[in-house]
Amino acid sequence: MKINLNADLGESFGAWKMGEDEALLQVVRSANVACGFHAGDPLVMRHTVRTAQAAGVSLGAHPAYPDLQGFGRRPMKLAPADLEAMVIYQVGALMGMAAAEGGRVTHVKPHGALNNQACEDAVLADAVARAVRAVDRELILLAPVLSELHRAGERAGLPVAGEIFADRAYTDQGMLAPRGQPGAVLHDHDEVVAHVLRMLDAGGLVSQSGKVLPARMESICVHGDNLGAVESARHLREALEARGWSVLTLPEVLQR
Repeated sequence: MKINLNADLGESFGAWKMGEDEALLQVVRSANVACGFHAGDPLVMRHTVRTAQAAGVSLGAHPAYPDLQGFGRRPMKLAPADLEAMVIYQVGALMGMAAAEGGRVTHVKPHGALNNQACEDAVLADAVARAVRAVDRELILLAPVLSELHRAGERAGLPVAGEIFADRAYTDQGMLAPRGQPGAVLHDHDEVVAHVLRMLDAGGLVSQSGKVLPARMESICVHGDNLGAVESARHLREALEARGWSVLTLPEVLQR
């Protein structure tokens, strides 16, 4: 009955502000910190690391395609060597920030289009996993359950944590329902809680049609840039704890 709550944080940039990081860090137990390619900058990264450390939240690098204007959500096609180097570069940058604050990075979670493409493309997923392993084979790869990225992490011998999304519906194939489809994104707090508990009770993804796809789930992503994100995350954590779930950091869930 151990579970992790994670959120993508540190996504402000210069004078532009994104999300309510300080409030969300009081609810989640792991932070995926933007590394400057899709969002974030050195000052934002260091501040986010410092705030997460103070909250006792485990740190993860959130590498992305080099796409500030598109917030890392536009698909790209890169040679595996280029991609590996970019992931290593971003993870290393956050490791330096963490070290400066007396902490350490314990996981990696790709962002946006990079994550989405790696979930379906085994070659791309293997490149991401190789990059993470090249930095530190003890780093946890946080990857969506039943994805090529999850399988690539296992092939690379990395510790892998299976992730589900609190506010996103799933297809019968185990993929996220396209955002443009009705019901693909859940906004009501009670609906989010019901969706998560349904999957935990079933022991796997539950699609929009009701199909159950068995999977091991260690972490739940709550999006920090949605309207009412903090309230929704708090509501979910309270519901989980009321059901007897211990909400822990990612290393604690994997007992590392």
